[in-house]
Amino acid sequence: MQALVLEKKGELSLRDFAVATTLGPQDVRIKTHTVGICGSDVHYYTHGKIGHFVVREPMILGHEASGTVVETGSEVTNLTPGDRVCMEPGIPDFTSRASKLGIYNVDPAVRFWATPPIHGCLTPEVIHPAAFTYKLPDTVSFAEGAMVEPFAIGMQAALRARIQPGDIAVVTGAGPIGMMVALAALAGGCAKVIVADLAQPKLDIIGAYDGIETVNIRNRPAAEAVAEATDGWGADVVFECSGAAPAILGVDKLARPGGAVVLVGMPVEPVPVDIVGLQAKELRVETVFRYANVYDRAIALIASGKVDLKPLISDTLPFADSIAAFDRAVEARETDVKLQIVMPD
Repeated sequence: MQALVLEKKGELSLRDFAVATTLGPQDVRIKTHTVGICGSDVHYYTHGKIGHFVVREPMILGHEASGTVVETGSEVTNLTPGDRVCMEPGIPDFTSRASKLGIYNVDPAVRFWATPPIHGCLTPEVIHPAAFTYKLPDTVSFAEGAMVEPFAIGMQAALRARIQPGDIAVVTGAGPIGMMVALAALAGGCAKVIVADLAQPKLDIIGAYDGIETVNIRNRPAAEAVAEATDGWGADVVFECSGAAPAILGVDKLARPGGAVVLVGMPVEPVPVDIVGLQAKELRVETVFRYANVYDRAIALIASGKVDLKPLISDTLPFADSIAAFDRAVEARETDVKLQIVMPD
């Protein structure tokens, strides 16, 4: 089957690529429909690695996907051919201690699409466990189905924050994940979310949502805006989504005493942290790595209309233009949030 293959750092190709096609008894065969381009896909393309995950041989990219079930394994009872679905891309060892604890996202044995050496889903057909394949309601499009994966990160962050109804939150970083976190925080009960970034076009996109205020840190320090919005008290929850060292160093200045800091963005290199600043306010620090047990909740919120992700889809390109789509993603245009690729019929 033809696939979008990362041959090595900086080199993509569309070519036939042999992948496993054996359908296990608990698996489903899925015709891929829509695949989103994630920052990690782009990072592997431009850098050839993320931390200790290194591209050492050709790898199919893509892990944000939706599609249609075309065949089911003999033991599958919850899905049938023709079902429209989205797929959770991380498959753990079901017998591991992490899985038994319900934190399968941090299972050391997890096999995650498009994370070396595991192939991704930018190919016309994939085999996937039925347990990690979710039926889409009629009101949720394929495009929205492919947005469930990044929104799941926002859901994980909101759950880690332990939001209380009426909380005020601040999100540093208005990239795709920062936007997902902001929307999840609103859905989770926040009365208001302040999003801080230096890219005004992105702030304009997320600022169009009810309940979200924005601050351009080129013009005004985030701490000043948060202090004004909270009468000097600080935000109940701070979501750091940029991964930028200055933002991480300043999270304590945004939070109220006894508040929470949730670290979502992943810095490329180790960054300094003001431990005393955190201690002086007794801030609770949480971390996020992907997600666990949230896909069904994410789909339900999208289907209900309480979370509308459609405005975050900047453009949709055909599979034949996948390389151009990735090159556009590398440009990191300030007006782009999520680019998606549609597979051929």
